[in-house]
Amino acid sequence: MRIGVPKEIKEHEYRVGLVPASVKELVHDQHEVLIETGAGLGAGLTDQDYRDAGAQIVGSADAVFAQADMIVKVKEPQAVERAKLRNGQILFTYLHLAPDPEQTKDLIASGATCIAYETVTAADGSLPLLTPMSEVAGRMAVQVGATSLEKAHGGRGVLLGGVPGVLQGEVTILGGGVAGSSATLVAVGMGANVTVVDRSLPVLRRIADRFGTAVNTVFSTRDAVDRLVTNSDLVIGTVLIPGAKAPKLITADMVKRMRPGAVIVDVAIDQGGCSETSRATTHTSPTYVVDGVVHYCVANMPGAVARTSTFALNNATLPFVLALAHKGWHQALVEDAHLRAGLNVHAGTVTHGAVAAALGIPTTPTASILGL
Repeated sequence: MRIGVPKEIKEHEYRVGLVPASVKELVHDQHEVLIETGAGLGAGLTDQDYRDAGAQIVGSADAVFAQADMIVKVKEPQAVERAKLRNGQILFTYLHLAPDPEQTKDLIASGATCIAYETVTAADGSLPLLTPMSEVAGRMAVQVGATSLEKAHGGRGVLLGGVPGVLQGEVTILGGGVAGSSATLVAVGMGANVTVVDRSLPVLRRIADRFGTAVNTVFSTRDAVDRLVTNSDLVIGTVLIPGAKAPKLITADMVKRMRPGAVIVDVAIDQGGCSETSRATTHTSPTYVVDGVVHYCVANMPGAVARTSTFALNNATLPFVLALAHKGWHQALVEDAHLRAGLNVHAGTVTHGAVAAALGIPTTPTASILGL
């Protein structure tokens, strides 16, 4: 198979779909890999690194899309990229379609087979291709939240860890999954007073077992969320429903009653955000203020630490890229139910139930497409 990797064009997105070590694996197995010139520079990877691994360097995204059987990316294709997709081509990347009807419409029109990293599953029910970026985003959320709390950035002027004689900052983390537990790790390390909120008692027990009395755990109810959010210096939202829009746990009324200069970091913004006042921002202009509360809602947070993120993502995606290249999308999905869960759009139809439900459009079950 011929695999193509275009340079990411979303604003301040520096990750790249394949690293040279992944290219070498594919080339060793007799596949061709096309890399757009400069695609890896944001992650510190040169064209020569890719040549040494056996890739062909091509001069434009047009050439990559025109020649490749499968496109491997990081972020969802932008409008100009979606116009380059063609019938029968495989697209393997993050999609986050539930809050994005325009992208969904374009992917349907392309006729391509679109497999989303974020809905590929694992035997234990986890999301293995979302996990590494959730780990990065969770850790980053505390960093950017601490910075946003500084007075010069519009915040309350609170140091999360406090100092002797002064109370530490109050941090509430909504969701105790991968991103939430990663945020907890950093927030505890910074010395904050941390509370994790979740509706799963097993998740709360896992957090308690891991962090002990350094973390407060609270079962999620509307009353608990209201009380904690309105009394926090920093709120980090990490809630996730695979393939669907994130639930709006933070209401506009809660935001009005938060402390002036408090901060919301909405890690769930890729799926629409978990606050009614959230809207996607970029690394160029990452924050805005609503009712005195600073909102950080960058939709590609891990792109800021592109080298770490790229290698972490490739560690997870490579086995699936190899399977798709070796077997083709149809056989690979027939043989692997977990990869099969990643199929979101195929040949003009939406195949993922949660995506279809979120957008109010019909769905064609993957099983019927595969003849299962």
